[in-house]
Amino acid sequence: MYKPIIGITMGDPASIGPEIALKALLNNRVQAICRPVLVGDAAVFQQIASRLQLPIAIHAIKDVAEAQFTASVADVFDLQNTDLSKVEFGKISAEAGASSFESVVKVIDLALTGAVDATVTGPINKKSINEAGHHFAGHTEIYAHYTQTKKYAMLLVEDNMKVIHVSTHVSLRQACDLVKKERILEVVDLLQQGLISLGEKNLKIGIAGLNPHAGDSGLFGTEDDEEILPAVEEARRRGYDVDGPVPADTLFSKAATGYYGGIVAMYHDQGHIPFKLTGFKWNAEKQQMDSVKGVNITMGLPIIRTSVDHGTAFEIAGKGVASPDAMILAIESAVQLARNK
Repeated sequence: MYKPIIGITMGDPASIGPEIALKALLNNRVQAICRPVLVGDAAVFQQIASRLQLPIAIHAIKDVAEAQFTASVADVFDLQNTDLSKVEFGKISAEAGASSFESVVKVIDLALTGAVDATVTGPINKKSINEAGHHFAGHTEIYAHYTQTKKYAMLLVEDNMKVIHVSTHVSLRQACDLVKKERILEVVDLLQQGLISLGEKNLKIGIAGLNPHAGDSGLFGTEDDEEILPAVEEARRRGYDVDGPVPADTLFSKAATGYYGGIVAMYHDQGHIPFKLTGFKWNAEKQQMDSVKGVNITMGLPIIRTSVDHGTAFEIAGKGVASPDAMILAIESAVQLARNK
């Protein structure tokens, strides 16, 4: 079986990112399907491995060709870019922001030059990134910038729920203004490409309305009739199997059953809230997540990028209780996309 080389970033060194990356590498299935290379500071990984007594050795490398790809050994493309005396678990800092940002830029470079077949990113803290002087809204925008990609979108994947977004990290006011026919058609095409790459057989796409009751014939807003419906009609003319605009309060319950292969959400929270209700399991007694499943895929890039769909979880960083579920799923998705590209 072809085992692609997967570049995995450490994420924010003050977060759960390094911990879940190492825990994922200790998963037998991950070792069976790919050749993982961590990208970041080897000292950061050594620190968390020692602190949590994880049964894994850190192997620092300067070239992917030096990787051993051996079980219980983590090959780390060592950037030597973190002053650990300036990083504290659970705290925002420019030091953590700079090193996590540099890890992302390096893994993009490794993918563009063909040194790795796909990339997976750990969680970063947007405030730390910005304090380090890198003014990006998130991974999606960093990847778009460094790959010079103009047409891209965020696709979330977990079981039956596959949700792409017309807009993501903008204000709700701005998100409404970004609901345009041409952008909707663009993400419909990106979504169908993603479904095919993931091996999804059901290509029926549900397109959400923006306003309550999808506008109710103009009573609650005009965007549904003036932008979304024309996009739906044009998509059908182009051969896509689409429904819409469907009121968002019923669309996702259908999607959860598998009725739709994919969903187009009009803005960040419209897609993220039902998605995380499916994949995230909160334990009220322990006051922590039991599971945080969900993969974030950036569609439209010339390289493969998947990611965990959760944040830095600063409140549990360094405590050894972080679940690697989402990281394992992100790696599995990257492998599948690499095999189908």
